Amino acid sequence: MVSTSTQPARIVSGMRPTGALHLGHYHGVLRNWLRLQQEQECLFFIADWHALTTHYEDSGEIAEHALEMAIDWLAVGINPGLSTMFVQSHVPEHAELHLLLSMITPLGWLERVPTYKDQQEKLRERDLSTYGFLGYPLLQSADILVYKATQVPVGEDQVAHVELTREIARRFNHVFGREPDFEALAEEAVRKMGKKQSRLYRDLRKRYQEKGDDEALDVARALLESQQNITLSDRERLLGYLEGGGRIILPEPDALLAPNAKMPGLDGQKMSKSYGNTISLREQPEEVDRKVRTMPTDPARVRREDPGEPEKCPVWPLHRIYSDRSTCDWVEQGCRSAGIGCLECKQPLIEAINTELEPIQERARELAEDPQRVRAVLAEGAEKARDLARVTLEEVRQAVGLKYR
Repeated sequence: MVSTSTQPARIVSGMRPTGALHLGHYHGVLRNWLRLQQEQECLFFIADWHALTTHYEDSGEIAEHALEMAIDWLAVGINPGLSTMFVQSHVPEHAELHLLLSMITPLGWLERVPTYKDQQEKLRERDLSTYGFLGYPLLQSADILVYKATQVPVGEDQVAHVELTREIARRFNHVFGREPDFEALAEEAVRKMGKKQSRLYRDLRKRYQEKGDDEALDVARALLESQQNITLSDRERLLGYLEGGGRIILPEPDALLAPNAKMPGLDGQKMSKSYGNTISLREQPEEVDRKVRTMPTDPARVRREDPGEPEKCPVWPLHRIYSDRSTCDWVEQGCRSAGIGCLECKQPLIEAINTELEPIQERARELAEDPQRVRAVLAEGAEKARDLARVTLEEVRQAVGLKYR
């Protein structure tokens, strides 16, 4: 079954609250979210249950980290008027859908997720021989499917998780999407479209199913999207009927590759807490100054008069993010000619980073002084999210056979 949904465009993404956010989070994730919230419906959640999958032994800090994360999101410009922002565990439907999906998900699907063994290797100091860790990709799938997300912004290393979500949705629809009276309900939905549109739909369906006419399929999908006389459930039912399957209960999301915004750390590697090479969003100016000044540089520059090569220096990638063309030219020429020293080279970076962080930190201070305001934003977001999630769970329970009234 080709599970193409008529669901309105909806973005879902989350972040685990495991400590202070840093410039890698800002440039790699949050700036993309700021753009997306202007363009589409977005739901952004603080993934506290996911934090438990690796940090269950020191879970006492998760709630505090979640509040601090919410402050940072608001401080950088995530707008609760444009997007829905909430804590994962405040929407229990995530957990219920995770449980129901676990009934049909083969164990081997979870064991083959690329990041499963990678994370076990990277976090060898933690005991990750738990179902929670094995099943976290399935919980991610539930996070996405419970809102019928159409797109999930991810980096290349997370595309496999979205593909797993698509496979799980496909399997769920195959197992439960064939309602006992599916064809009768589909035909009734066709009639609701009116005589002219019904005739067109049937003609397009016949052309696709009998002749494999992909153009007919595209036209039929557009036809369903434009219908005002049928419900969303009927649209999904007719899409499945069109494609020769059953009703699509859980649409398959697409991976939305985020712009390549790998943030270099203070040692030239990717900025990461596990490498200890970060600058946090709330780093004090004097600490930014200290960290940048003590960054390693091109090892060929032992003395001030030794020429260097920017491409071999961990400071250079930061210039390419923060410095304008004229400053970059100044750095390249001065480094290679030994016309400037390493501390001179670093000074524009210190100023640029502090300039970027200053308004974020000012807003963060204001929000930290009024935590009830932040909690109110999260509570309101959770209510909005639950309204959407409840609708999905009602459909899922009915499809599975757990509808008792």
